[in-house]
Amino acid sequence: MSAPQVQSPRSVLISGASIAGPALAYWLDRYGFDVTVVERAEAVRSGGYPIDLRGVAMEVIERMGLLPQVKAAHIHSRTISFVDASGGLIATIPMYDMIANEADQDVELPRGTLTGLVYGLTKDSKVRYRFNESIDTLEDDGDGVDVRFKSGERQRYEIVIGADGLHSNTRRLLFGPEEQFVHYLGQTFNLFTVPNYLGLSHGAMFYAEPGRAAGVFVVQDSDKMFVMLNFATEKPPFVGHADREEQIERTAAVFAAGGWEVPRLLDELRHADDLYFDTVSQIRLPQWSKGRVVLVGDSAFAPSFQSGQGTSIALVSAYVLAGELAAHQSPTEAFAAYERVVRPFVEANQGLAIKAKGASPLLPRTQEELDMRNRMLASFKPGQRDERQLHAKAVHNSLTLPDYGLS
Repeated sequence: MSAPQVQSPRSVLISGASIAGPALAYWLDRYGFDVTVVERAEAVRSGGYPIDLRGVAMEVIERMGLLPQVKAAHIHSRTISFVDASGGLIATIPMYDMIANEADQDVELPRGTLTGLVYGLTKDSKVRYRFNESIDTLEDDGDGVDVRFKSGERQRYEIVIGADGLHSNTRRLLFGPEEQFVHYLGQTFNLFTVPNYLGLSHGAMFYAEPGRAAGVFVVQDSDKMFVMLNFATEKPPFVGHADREEQIERTAAVFAAGGWEVPRLLDELRHADDLYFDTVSQIRLPQWSKGRVVLVGDSAFAPSFQSGQGTSIALVSAYVLAGELAAHQSPTEAFAAYERVVRPFVEANQGLAIKAKGASPLLPRTQEELDMRNRMLASFKPGQRDERQLHAKAVHNSLTLPDYGLS
């Protein structure tokens, strides 16, 4: 399909400058739209934990001209080791066997690296970035959207797009409180960094007890480790943004008397200056748009990190949304076409996280599950793929990427 070039610039406001927002801005700018991106942070965020790109998303990266840079940033993790309470080794598994990635096709890279690459495509273009800014109100009169910003400034746009993440302010303004769209997957996590006192290199270590797990991950030979403390609960222990100290105490209580490095990691948790915590949840909306406002990426359909597909889906959805907006003069027709193309792909990828919930080797929920996992790990043969992994690979590649005339 070949999309017509926009005859006169149509004004678009994008809220969010993580990955989906700048990717969308890149494509819309190429189609000739007049694009503004607002971001509440002071700048595009650097750093962050590693993320995966696989399947259809790699084709989007190639069409953006970023494939060489992305492949050069591949961190080439090697192994993931599983240990018991005393630190004894249960098994060491090649990383790509564990997560069903294909080492010669998929890429793992720091989130901040990818964000910088995508942002770099637009920072010297006609795209305008407004940092330290966010949307306060939206008023859609059918012909356009009047936006009042936190700064008090008012502007009118033909189209507004929310690319502002799991806890999207744009989604709240459009559809109401977040709670009605959150599907909780039964876990809460804490993520922070500590010095690499274990001397870990190019990989990860995990320790699990029934219903709780501690893991550390090192990017190549970094002097820092990413730490994840993850635990299961039947009901979410909080809704929205919880209090930091409350979450620390909640986590400490869950992991009390934990083995391996848990006591030290809990102490590090209390002093971490980069703690990020949340529930493991998905966003499920009956529709992704209303009037002239539409959502993309985690704002519309966060699949959760259990799917391993959040970033990949963000890139794919941004590409398709931009292409459909260029192909249709009517925003509502474009939004409907975008949803027809992307929703089956999104829902299939969300389903990967649902499957992982019941059989995750990283968080066994009972002693029986833990024992079963340990037996499976001890008998694992490098290179083998189980049914779950083969299904995941098929899902990662289950969308045929449309051609909108610019690739």
